[in-house]
Amino acid sequence: MSGGVDSSVSALLLKQQGYRVIGLFMKNWEEQDENGVCNSSKEYEDVVRVCSQIGIPYYSVNFVKEYRDNVFSHFLEEFKQGHTPNPDILCNREIKFKVMLQKAIELGGDLLATGHYCRTEAQGQDQLLLKGSDPGKDQSYFLYAVQGEALKKVLFPVGHMVKSEVRAIAREHNLATSEKKDSTGICFIGKRDFKTFLSQYLQYQPGNFETLQGKVVGKHDGAAFYTPGQRKGMGIGGAGEAWYVVGKDIQRNVVYVDQGALHSALYCDTLTAVELSWVSGRAPGPLPYRCKSKVRYRQPDQECTIERIEGGKMYVSFAIPQRAVTSRQSIVFYDGDVCLGGGMIEAPGPSYYERGKPLPSDVST
Repeated sequence: MSGGVDSSVSALLLKQQGYRVIGLFMKNWEEQDENGVCNSSKEYEDVVRVCSQIGIPYYSVNFVKEYRDNVFSHFLEEFKQGHTPNPDILCNREIKFKVMLQKAIELGGDLLATGHYCRTEAQGQDQLLLKGSDPGKDQSYFLYAVQGEALKKVLFPVGHMVKSEVRAIAREHNLATSEKKDSTGICFIGKRDFKTFLSQYLQYQPGNFETLQGKVVGKHDGAAFYTPGQRKGMGIGGAGEAWYVVGKDIQRNVVYVDQGALHSALYCDTLTAVELSWVSGRAPGPLPYRCKSKVRYRQPDQECTIERIEGGKMYVSFAIPQRAVTSRQSIVFYDGDVCLGGGMIEAPGPSYYERGKPLPSDVST
């Protein structure tokens, strides 16, 4: 239980269904914010209130060391290398559905339930991971690296519901979290300024904003703070269309920018991926394999083909050009509602700019 409305309603629903339910609060971070307030303490207070309301026992478990070793350290290392990492995927694989699942079993539990908007379904010996029924809240993208064997011990009580239904149930039972806003952003940063927080752990490496022709048009605070397709936060003005990040040279610590949301440097139709993870434990096939995919959360499913997998590296092509494919973000594959798995994007394929090809007329942002 995170102290949010989704896990609160999940606990309530399970108790109503006849399960013996125990609330587990997971503490991953011990630092106080700039006002001297520990966010995890505030969240735990909400967990206590909800558990008292619905009449279930509760415990707080401390995974601060595991989180620092297996999630935060990787986050910092990616940042040092100029990438923009996504720690949520690691947190789900290494913490929530690994050490927390183990702790639940140690405490005598048979199953671990969370408030994620996902579903599971048994198919023979496999446990499938399915999208949540609410398309605006589906979180399967963040769980693609969780293995099916772990999912056999997991329940997603609100995965078949839409958010408005969850809110309505919380209000109907006057749960303390019924009007609580959804948490956003990176959990260990909270509401603090991102750059200020990271300055405690990393030394910034300022560099140049350059056009693709090599003209310096400004200074950046550090390449990792900027992502392909980004428009805001660069402080570059002037006449003409808005400026966008169109690429990065990590070795030179340069962020490339140019004008126009449809700039051909932002589009490619191939990529390579590594660190592959499949929910079933095996890659789909036979190859080449046509399916759908997302290269970022909330992106509509895109038609693609897994062309081949060689030496742990996957080669993917797309039916239409993809905008702002970003190294070290995840590509996640789907067959209908079934999440097959995915991998970390090693590199986007050559852009249309690099290939000297014009964009198709029906390409959009």
